[in-house]
Amino acid sequence: MKKVLVFTTLAALAAGATAQAETLRFGIDLNYPPFSKQGADGKPQGFDVDMIHALCAAMKTSCQVVPQDWDGLIPALNANKFDAILSSMQITPERQKAVDFTRKYYNIPSRVIGKAGTQVDQNTFKGKKIGVLRASTQEKFARDYWGKSGARIVAYSKSPESFLDLKAGRVDAVFVDGAVGDTEFLKTPNGKGYAFIGPNYSDAKYFGLGAGIAVKKGNKALVDRLNQAIDQIRKDGSYKKVQDKYFSFDVYGG
Repeated sequence: MKKVLVFTTLAALAAGATAQAETLRFGIDLNYPPFSKQGADGKPQGFDVDMIHALCAAMKTSCQVVPQDWDGLIPALNANKFDAILSSMQITPERQKAVDFTRKYYNIPSRVIGKAGTQVDQNTFKGKKIGVLRASTQEKFARDYWGKSGARIVAYSKSPESFLDLKAGRVDAVFVDGAVGDTEFLKTPNGKGYAFIGPNYSDAKYFGLGAGIAVKKGNKALVDRLNQAIDQIRKDGSYKKVQDKYFSFDVYGG
């Protein structure tokens, strides 16, 4: 009986140690402030980074942030370089063919930034250039909407590069996540004379149902754990604490 008891106790301890030792690896593009960037100290920071740590705390597991360029995120996930992608990735039908998603963890419309006062319709940018993030939902929409009307769509590997080119006059507008454009350009000295122009863009065909966390196809167990964690941090105030650090409005959306 003692041997059985000792074995059971050791097994329980081993199981507990395994649970404590679990580390979830999250792929993230660190070129998308204020959601993600590399700080002056070399460490990842931003809304998405803090969201990773909040979710891991809710799941009682450790986490590792794995930097990866945006257009390589899904291939790297499917090559097992990390367990999930938390990098402001919109839940779209096209991406759902390659990965599974949690429910949204935020939903912010996309906006066009251009010279203040510019009127926007489908033909506004005929013969002009619009900057977008490469492989983003904004790029897909811009090519289908303005590209077919004669606009040239210029794709960038990093969003800040598009703002520099807008200021320098190398592009005529930038189409971007509204929060990114607001905090990283319009509210900076470089944004003087520029504004959001035209309407909010949130067509579910292109922009999906908000930003979700992507995992490999068929990993329902991890999707369920992450969904439960999203629910928990929404209820216990952890989500709002992270949100209020970066934004003055509700980024979760209706």
